[in-house]
Amino acid sequence: MQLLPPKHQTLLTHERQLLSDLRVALLKFGATETDQKTLSDSIRQLDEFFLLVIVGEFNAGKSAFINALLGQKLLKEGVTPTTTQINLLRYGETEGRIIESEHVHILTAPSDLLRNLSIVDTPGTNAIIREHEEITTEFVPRADMVLFITSADRPFSESERTFLQSIRDWGKKIVIVVNKIDILESKADLEKVLAFVTDNAGELLGTQPEIFPVSARLAFRAKHGEPQLWPQSRFEELEFYMRDTLDEGSRLRHKLLNPVGVGEYLVDRYLTIMRDRLGLLSADFTMLSDVESQLAMYKADMQRDFAFRMSDVEKILFEMETRGDEFFEETIRLARVPDLLKKDRVQHEFEQKVVGEVPHQIDSRVGEMIDWLVEADLRQWQAVTDHLSERRQKHKDRIVGEAGIGTFHSDRERLIDGVGREAKRVVEGYDKTVESRKLAEGIQQAIAQTALAEVGAIGLGALITYLATTLAVDVTGILIASVIAVLGFIILPAQRRRAKKDLHEKIAEMREKLTRALRTQFEKEINGSVTHIQDAIAPYTRFVRSERSKLVEAEKELDVYRIELGKVRGQVEGLGA
Repeated sequence: MQLLPPKHQTLLTHERQLLSDLRVALLKFGATETDQKTLSDSIRQLDEFFLLVIVGEFNAGKSAFINALLGQKLLKEGVTPTTTQINLLRYGETEGRIIESEHVHILTAPSDLLRNLSIVDTPGTNAIIREHEEITTEFVPRADMVLFITSADRPFSESERTFLQSIRDWGKKIVIVVNKIDILESKADLEKVLAFVTDNAGELLGTQPEIFPVSARLAFRAKHGEPQLWPQSRFEELEFYMRDTLDEGSRLRHKLLNPVGVGEYLVDRYLTIMRDRLGLLSADFTMLSDVESQLAMYKADMQRDFAFRMSDVEKILFEMETRGDEFFEETIRLARVPDLLKKDRVQHEFEQKVVGEVPHQIDSRVGEMIDWLVEADLRQWQAVTDHLSERRQKHKDRIVGEAGIGTFHSDRERLIDGVGREAKRVVEGYDKTVESRKLAEGIQQAIAQTALAEVGAIGLGALITYLATTLAVDVTGILIASVIAVLGFIILPAQRRRAKKDLHEKIAEMREKLTRALRTQFEKEINGSVTHIQDAIAPYTRFVRSERSKLVEAEKELDVYRIELGKVRGQVEGLGA
């Protein structure tokens, strides 16, 4: 049966295609199965009869209202819940019941009203069995119009307010029926009830819906032999409204607007989720930027402090150079010529007076540098751990964008936990003694390679002694060779200058080798520390950047759908205008 006139077929086709595309997009965005089904059901509703859904608390008189509307007792009535499933009422030549599923029964009846629409009777919004209330909530999005039944003796109860809030954003046409007005004692009581319902409905829905006070019980009796009760039931005004509102043109507009409203609701819902997640990722990105900045500052500070600490080593070598100059001033002179011919004695004296405690002093300074670097490395890991812990504590009670939608939250938590576990593992397993020994061994290896020496089992101090002793041998050897070759003592001052020059060159070479070896090894350790931390947070960083990129694109796409749905809404609302 064709429900829509041919002239509106283009609009229908465009709307169906737009909503189908939106369904695919929502699937890509990780929409829940419930939301996907809701949109699919609303699209399918385009080809079905107009759907009038009746909702309200179980004791509001929904079944009695439907019986009065149809003029026949199709549904059970009672003071206890009588509807435990969805009853879908359709036109049929005879009365009958078809069990479509555990939760949906189809009832047929030869009622003229049902020729152009279907009526849905739902379990109460305050159903004792939670599943029954959930059935009602899930069925509402399919409605083309909602009749909300509330009882005059208990209007707008807490469960009714909560239910209205839950369906408000679906964009449904909602009409409120205040039933059981016959139990009120006076007109003043009725006016108070209507004023209360009007105020609360406007506040909850943001718009002022039509409100009809009726007595379904009196209306049914009026239609079955007691016509004098008809005016008192006030049912005629409601039936007139429904005939006028649910004519062919109105049904068409509501039928087309229903899935548009569902689509708009879902677009707004997922836009909110994505923007919440983008906000969370923005904070994550800021945190990661903070960590990167800290690492950059850490590296710069370490390099600066290294240069400062190396100046202590250079000062030791400078002082050694000064002592060497003084040694040559005292040694290369006429009175010491006999001594100069004794190589071992000159070398021993050079080692005592010039080299002295240099190996021990440098060894001590390098040891301090090792302790400094190990402590700084540990503090940096502790800073990352504290940063993550502070971030987790700050957001521990924050559930953003409905955690059950997609894998965003589980992936994010898993990656943050991974970084936290690695940082915690490093901090808790950090052995300063072991780390110091490893670093010292690396420095010894670097200096030994620079000095072309075999490391073996010797320590850093022994290596420095080796370099200093080699320097002493070289300098004193040159000195003695020069003295032996001298034909006259008048050129001793020139030889002294040459010895000083050779000493300066040798110490400069020693300084350059030592500095280069230490700098190379320390920069290797500093870069290794920074790289280790960066590697630990890399998966989390990639996730944040990737997800942010995807969410930005998804936000743009959903914004387009919102605009297009708005255009369709405008076209539908313009029908018959």
